[in-house]
Amino acid sequence: MLQLRLIRHGQTDWNVQSRFQGQVDVPLNALGLVQAQRLAMRLKVEPADTLVVSDLQRTRQTAQAVQQMWSVPAQASATWREQSFGILEGLVAQDIAQQYPAEWRQWLSYRSDYAPPGGESFRMLDARIRRAVGEVVQLCERLQVPSCTVITHGAVLDVIWRWANGLDLEGPRKCPIPNVGLNTVRTDGEVMELVQWADDAHVR
Repeated sequence: MLQLRLIRHGQTDWNVQSRFQGQVDVPLNALGLVQAQRLAMRLKVEPADTLVVSDLQRTRQTAQAVQQMWSVPAQASATWREQSFGILEGLVAQDIAQQYPAEWRQWLSYRSDYAPPGGESFRMLDARIRRAVGEVVQLCERLQVPSCTVITHGAVLDVIWRWANGLDLEGPRKCPIPNVGLNTVRTDGEVMELVQWADDAHVR
């Protein structure tokens, strides 16, 4: 089985402000750039790995220090993007409750089939990420390598956590997903086994 290390991007200003980022191309803030450097230092003791990143700026910036340290290219893929939140993107909870009260009530129901207008449901995201994992497994089989590191987003990691723990898609998030935390699973594209989760000692 492939060892898959999954990492959430570094901090952005929208993280601090609790804004729905989704697929808006928000850059890292100053702390996020420092976190990326600390991540690279943490991974320095690990063998160079195949590196895949979401194509959004915050993940690509997080990957830069790792790329330089390992001397490997990063393969950018839109399949690893954050969940699209449609009309909710760029807004904080108070804004949404005022501007889109019906949508906010739907959001707080935590139903996996609910998609904000113009966005994705959590179930749609789950299907996309299962495809993404399958593509990475196939890539590593072609390259004949045993592991891969993916730099991605919070909701993506929530999907992986639920998959590895055999949980359904309903209800709020139940796992910690810190910026630049290390999360490791083993997978063949069908089975997902949890190895390590939310190790962020390098930024604490």
